Amino acid sequence: MTAATLSYARSTGRPRRLALDPWILGPVAALLLIGLVMVASASIGVSDRELGAPFFYFQRQLMYVGLGLGAAAAAVMIPTAVWEKYSMVLLAIAFALLCLVLVPGLGHEVNGSRRWLRLGFMNFQVSELARVLLLTYLASYAVRRGDELLSDFKGFMKPVAVLAAAAVLLLAEPDFGAATVLMATGLAVLFLAGVRIHHLLVPVVVGVGAMSVLAVTSSYRLRRLIAFRNPWEDPFDSGFQLVQSLIAIGRGEWFGVGLGSSVQKLFYLPEAHTDFVFAVLAEEFGFVGVVVVLGLFALLVGRALTISRNAAEAGLTFQSYLAAAIGIWLGLQAFVNVGVNMGLLPTKGLTLPLLSYGGSSMLVTLAWLGVLLRVHHETQLTGRSAVSREGRRE
Repeated sequence: MTAATLSYARSTGRPRRLALDPWILGPVAALLLIGLVMVASASIGVSDRELGAPFFYFQRQLMYVGLGLGAAAAAVMIPTAVWEKYSMVLLAIAFALLCLVLVPGLGHEVNGSRRWLRLGFMNFQVSELARVLLLTYLASYAVRRGDELLSDFKGFMKPVAVLAAAAVLLLAEPDFGAATVLMATGLAVLFLAGVRIHHLLVPVVVGVGAMSVLAVTSSYRLRRLIAFRNPWEDPFDSGFQLVQSLIAIGRGEWFGVGLGSSVQKLFYLPEAHTDFVFAVLAEEFGFVGVVVVLGLFALLVGRALTISRNAAEAGLTFQSYLAAAIGIWLGLQAFVNVGVNMGLLPTKGLTLPLLSYGGSSMLVTLAWLGVLLRVHHETQLTGRSAVSREGRRE
């Protein structure tokens, strides 16, 4: 076993210690440390100019990491059966949050988007939590209605309708990126649950068509698409952010310009410590730094999918779907953020998990990784129990 020690009390047969997977803990710890360093480096100029405190955003991020680790520790202690049992309640909470944030006076608006609820010490982006709750419900549905899901098109369209309703609420904020990631992750989980390909193609085609229509009929989204196709055509207006990101990445070359030596973060690159922290990392640490970070994400996503497979082999179907949802979501959001920074995808307001500045993303990401660790623990426990039973039969 590659996990941490799992000890059993002979009298009860229960584990005295959690089986914490080092292949999850290691990459997460490395990404958190890199993220803290990069937030400090990317935000020092804007923080000093706007607030007179060079390390304001770093200190806030350090607090969010601490709170997130506390949330992860709590999630590890909660049996996954609890999430499965109350999946309908979680679904109701998700929709309540998505509706609540749209209410004037309750939802906090920034740059024309109403995505946040004020929680005193921070603005909480409800879409981060709502997506997790919705995917948890989806994993539960795939277990409870597995036969209906696989054999009946109507049974398949029920969870798709839930995802579509949530996507509509996200688009009303508007949060095009979150809606896209939610739909893609949800459909991927349904695919893993065994949905027929020709059934799956229907919402994929409809969804892609609907998103395309929304993109070309909205003036600001259309400007983003035009800027994405050729940001150098208007480098001082619609293409400014992407141009500055590409300049930062290009300046990094093989080994970077050195920690703290980025030029683009000095009021050239907007959102340098949030959505475009990857560009600053590429500038300061170069191609080598980029490969290390992408490798850590690949290791983390690959391990999540391995845990999903192990849970399925142990007969823990809900836990398997839940682990797969975590891995797919994490990999997809990281892919979108990096793709945006490199000009491979149109600009979206999505953070880079564990690296970008932001309390909502950090809290939810670490809490969900705590759930992943819990799935690993329960899988190990089930495996040990099966071995013990086999030994007694012999």
